[in-house]
This record gives sequence, C-alpha cells and structure tokens, in this order.
Amino acid sequence: MEVSRAAVDALVGPDLLDRAWSFFVAYPAVAVALLVGLLALVVGVYAIRRFERPQGTRFLEQVADLDEVAVLLHPNPDPDAMATGVGIANLAEQVDTDARVQYAGQVRHQENRAFETVLDLDIEQIDHVSDLAAEHVVLVDHNEPRGFAGADSVLPCAVVDHHPGDGTGELFTDVRTDYGAASSIVAEYFDDVGAVPVPPARHESEVDATYTVPTTVATGLLYGVLTDTKRLTSGCSAADFAAAGYLYPGVDEERLDRIANPEVSTEVLELKARAIAGRDVRGPFAVSDVGRISNADAVPQAAEELAQLEGVTAVIVLGERDGTLHLSGRSRDDRVHMGRTLESAVSALRDASAGGHARMGGGQLPLERGSIVVGPEETITRDDFVDQLFESMSGEL
Repeated sequence: MEVSRAAVDALVGPDLLDRAWSFFVAYPAVAVALLVGLLALVVGVYAIRRFERPQGTRFLEQVADLDEVAVLLHPNPDPDAMATGVGIANLAEQVDTDARVQYAGQVRHQENRAFETVLDLDIEQIDHVSDLAAEHVVLVDHNEPRGFAGADSVLPCAVVDHHPGDGTGELFTDVRTDYGAASSIVAEYFDDVGAVPVPPARHESEVDATYTVPTTVATGLLYGVLTDTKRLTSGCSAADFAAAGYLYPGVDEERLDRIANPEVSTEVLELKARAIAGRDVRGPFAVSDVGRISNADAVPQAAEELAQLEGVTAVIVLGERDGTLHLSGRSRDDRVHMGRTLESAVSALRDASAGGHARMGGGQLPLERGSIVVGPEETITRDDFVDQLFESMSGEL
C-alpha cells in the first residue's frame, strides 16, 4: 500500500501524538506494520546483544542462579585442572554461590603435589557419585565425567574445557580446542567481567572492584597456562599469551618458583636414566620400556626427559606397576598426534585405554603373567607391543 504525501505530512508537526493517532485511524494497516517492524527490531537488537555477551558474563549469570555447585576436575588432576577448578569456584563464590572443588583418583607427580601444597588448595577427593557436593556439577578441563563409581549418571550443568569431545552441559558449554590450556579460558572469564588481579602484597578487600582475581587464583591459573603449553612454547594460541599477561599483576612469584622447582626424588632421577639408557630408537621415534616401577608418575617425567634428545621427535615410555602397564608419550612431530597414536596402538587390546593431545598422551593396560592380553586365548609380548607402538607412530596401524 502506498502512503500519500499528506499522510506523511500528518506525522510532522507540533502535536506529534495527535497526528500519530490520526495516522493510525486513517491508515491502520500501515501503522500496525510499522509497529510490528519496530518491535521486531527491538527484540532483534536485544537478542544479538545477549548472544554477543562474553562467555564469562554468560557463565556467571548461569551460576548466579544456583545455590551451590560441585566443580569436578578430571581424575588424577594436573595443575591446569586444579587451577581451572579453583578459578571457577572463586568466580561462583563471588556471586554468592557455594562451590566445592572435587576430583577422583589422586594428586600425583611431585609438581602436582607442590602445586596443591604451596597454594594451599581446598580440593576434595571422591570415589562415588554420592560423594558429589552438589546436584549441579561443573566439569572443568574435561567434558565427560569419569574415574569414579556412577560417573556415567552425572549430567553436568556446565562444561569448561579445551579438549576435544562430545560432552556438553545442560545450561552452559564452552569447549575451545584451539586454546592451549583450560586456565586461559577461565582467566578470560575473569577478564570478561572486569575482575582486577590482586597483587600478592594486598588483600581483595583493598581493591575497589566488583570482581577480583585473588593472588592464589592468579598464580595457579598462570602456572596452569605455563604447564599445558610448555612455558608458552608449544600448542598455545594468542589467547594463552593474553591470559598470562592479564594474570601477571596478581602472581606471587615466590610461590610460583616453589611450585615450578619442587624437589625431585632419587627414584625419578634413576628412572629417567633407565629410560635414556634403554631407549630403542628407530628413525626419529623412540620407545623405552623401563620395566618395573613403584611410582607411576615417574613414567611421564621420563617421557619428558627422553623427548629432549637430539634427533628424536616422538617418544613413548612404558613401565609396569602392580600388574598394569603405564604408557606416556610426547611428540613434537606434526606427523604424530600422540593421543591418537596411543589410542590406535591399544585399540585391539583387552581392557586397555589411552588418549590425549597432539603433543602428549597416556594410557594403561592390564598384564597377565607379564604378557599383554589381546583376546580370550591370545596374548602378545612386551617386545611385540613395542613394535606396535613404532608402527602406530609411523602411521602403519
């Protein structure tokens, strides 16, 4: 329908309300169409602005509606997982939501124990789904619950992670596989809501800000970024560098040094030496079977050491403890995705599990009388398995 010049002129004048009403009476269809269009515009702008809100703001709004949450780390948590969990719990508590950080398994490896002890973290070990502190569960640094009885019955309300996977939260999901560390995501959440990092010489109450990053949280998150990106040298993104820069004003350098340089046991040093001396090198790849061990956490440390050898681009170390063969791999070779390499190598073995990142991975498999079980009547030797590991690194499996 065309609108005449007179109708347009009717909208212009000192008595705009009266003229608008006259226009509505004279041209009801056009007026209704204009009102509907204006309403749609307002709703559209509102929806776009809500959708474009930073993830940290959206997460905090969801958590603020809950009375309490259980922040769940992956089993046997590392510094990135612990830092992420403590950061998420602190954010929740700043909007008056009770939060407890929990995990399955153990805090192992001297660096992980130093992280927990030096920062005096309040995290709780669980064995069963009934041990969860709250009905609403936030998963951090993993996206599918695992490692404790009844884990498959947990429906997380939120997921914050940087690992690939299909797990989602009922209210909120933020999985960024291009980030080197989950700690970087949580640091970004604090930044999104305008939180101010608190220097170690000050208390949160002395900072004039709605939200803060306590020095313990800032120190933990920075170390989480550093450990999962090999001191910002591998597998990191611009966001990881940005997170480190944002957190730095709140970092306690003395405690950071104590975490990064814990005492190393004689056993770990001896195991590293055995891994180097007993290595089997084929081209750019190396595998070392260190035999029986008393500390399974020494295996990944030996893999880290072996990966530093000149000319070696991917390594796997294996060691036996209490009838279980523990695997740990490291790769700086773009042709070798270590998580998929280990997963492929154990895929045909009974009750075996493995996985991980492109640069690092791990796994476990049971032994029967020293042999590796394939099926009811079939086993393979450790030497045969080493051959499989080489084939998997070479892409032949």
